[in-house]
Amino acid sequence: MSNPIRILHAVVNMNRGGAETLIMNLYRQMDRTKLQFDFLTCKEGVFDNEIRSLGGRIYRIPYVSEAGHFGYLQALKKFFSQHHDYSIVHAHMDKMSGFVLHAARKSGIPTRIAHSHSSASEGGFVNRLYKWLAGTRIMSSASHYFACSKEAANWLFRQQAKQALILPNGVELEPFSYSESIRCQTRKELNLKEEQFVIGHVGRFVPVKNHAFMLELMKEVLRHRPDSKMLLVGDGPLRSEVEQWIRSNGLSDSISLLGVRNNVNELMQAFDVLIFPSFFEGLPVTLIEAQAAGLPCIVSDRVSNESDLQLGLMSFQPIETINAFTQAILNVDHPYGRKNMTNKLQKSNYNITNSAKVLEQFYMSNNEVKNEAVNDIYAHV
Repeated sequence: MSNPIRILHAVVNMNRGGAETLIMNLYRQMDRTKLQFDFLTCKEGVFDNEIRSLGGRIYRIPYVSEAGHFGYLQALKKFFSQHHDYSIVHAHMDKMSGFVLHAARKSGIPTRIAHSHSSASEGGFVNRLYKWLAGTRIMSSASHYFACSKEAANWLFRQQAKQALILPNGVELEPFSYSESIRCQTRKELNLKEEQFVIGHVGRFVPVKNHAFMLELMKEVLRHRPDSKMLLVGDGPLRSEVEQWIRSNGLSDSISLLGVRNNVNELMQAFDVLIFPSFFEGLPVTLIEAQAAGLPCIVSDRVSNESDLQLGLMSFQPIETINAFTQAILNVDHPYGRKNMTNKLQKSNYNITNSAKVLEQFYMSNNEVKNEAVNDIYAHV
């Protein structure tokens, strides 16, 4: 029996971000007798133990913030000189993928995938300028372009966007299938009243997610629905700032921070509405999960409308003022008649089983299949 093809995925770390969750969803679906995922990372992640249990290898090099520009490039060069036997490198670092794929190309690795998961760069001016520099290497270094949405492809690949394979962020549907019993049990565990109106958000505590807007929004909602509760799931550098704001505004009883959780599917059963006022996104996995759970979503109009699965659950609102978001939340019927939506998504590209088949066939075909042919694979899954 031949050994599986080993695919090297390049990420900063394997924590519970959107791209990382997608990679793990795909990894779990792969036939690991044929394909194995390995990871080139810079920091530890919460998925590391599961990766190793599935047979994956994790390599670590220092990130540019620790090693500096030339140190980081040297670390990439050294790594690929020692691991040039990979035939496929799949980079998920948006513009920073340019440096990774350049080093992979110099080492003779034939299939080098740049995968866009966003529609803008995070960070201040200097960080964005540096990422732009890294991104200039993508066109000369990538052999294939992947993106989670057309908007994400247009942002990262510009003129080459039409050559990109659009691989939507699929999810495992069954865990998100709505269950009244799971809703009741989860709300009980969270000490929520049966009739309480619960507003939820799942995402990192970083500027792009716009937590300041959520907190001001909650103050306004409480004026109309005093018994409402906001649950914020996730972690990140802004968490302590958010905690301080909650305390200083006397809202500790109305807003709870749940941290990083591995039962997001159950938490979504307990929510009554999901808010997502981001400044920009590619195609958020969280919104796919929420719609699969039959959960109404109030979303920033800066998020691509490609995230709307046409299930009647999405409401796009401006984030210039609180008013429109507040009214959209207050318009959500409570109690809301939740329905099982997963059956409507079984044959769609948002079913992770279908996404995994597309990716598996691409990997198995390696460098022999043109992007146009890979797009046609969707018609046969």
